Amino acid sequence: MGSMFDEEDYLIPPLSNYSYAFPSPRFASDEGLLAYGGDLSSTRLLTAYRNGIFPWYLEGDPILWWSPNPRLLLYPKDFKVRKSFRRVLRNGGFRVTFDHCFADVIRYCATVPREGQKGSWIVPEMQEAYIRLHEEGYAHSVEVYKDEELVGGLYGVSMGKAFFGESMFSLMTDASKVAFKALSDVLGERGYDFIDCQMKTDHMVGLGAQTVDRNRFLYELEQTLQKPSDIGSWQNFRWKYKEKTDGK
Repeated sequence: MGSMFDEEDYLIPPLSNYSYAFPSPRFASDEGLLAYGGDLSSTRLLTAYRNGIFPWYLEGDPILWWSPNPRLLLYPKDFKVRKSFRRVLRNGGFRVTFDHCFADVIRYCATVPREGQKGSWIVPEMQEAYIRLHEEGYAHSVEVYKDEELVGGLYGVSMGKAFFGESMFSLMTDASKVAFKALSDVLGERGYDFIDCQMKTDHMVGLGAQTVDRNRFLYELEQTLQKPSDIGSWQNFRWKYKEKTDGK
């Protein structure tokens, strides 16, 4: 697999092994690369998310830290349900749970092939770090079942009233989209401000996500982090599709 890191990137600052501080995300390029190095300890990861920064790198690279401009956010009220997807939600026979098998979800996210992508950035040390965050009550998963078989899901990190989406997978058409819809509905009911989708993709834009300027994102992040976090297990969260007639 290739590398995200080349010699020119050594111009960005390395992180100290003796401090969890990050450079201001406003110093990152529009592409988003901000710093490299450090570790994936829970303290460093949570510090990164509080500052609008996330890790993303390939095996063999140093740990790379990003804060792209613009940022892709989904506000729960803006989730778009097209007519064909509404039929899936109504008749697909899916069952959704939260935090029931986080390790399985992240493993599938790391191993299920994606069109146009060789290998995965969810390397073993990344999996271990997020499983640790899950055990500490910060990282959460959504699981989608069909006939009691896990067929899709997603995972991410929750702080304040923000959810930072990391990855999703599907073993069946639309399964990850069902997971994302369930997450959006439940978070909307719980007063969440946004789901951070990180970088722009046509798929997420089609579901209602929108790009926002990095400065606006950092302001909204600062505001939402002042609200109480849902730390701990989400296994008691429940979702059932409620059809709306809003024309989306």
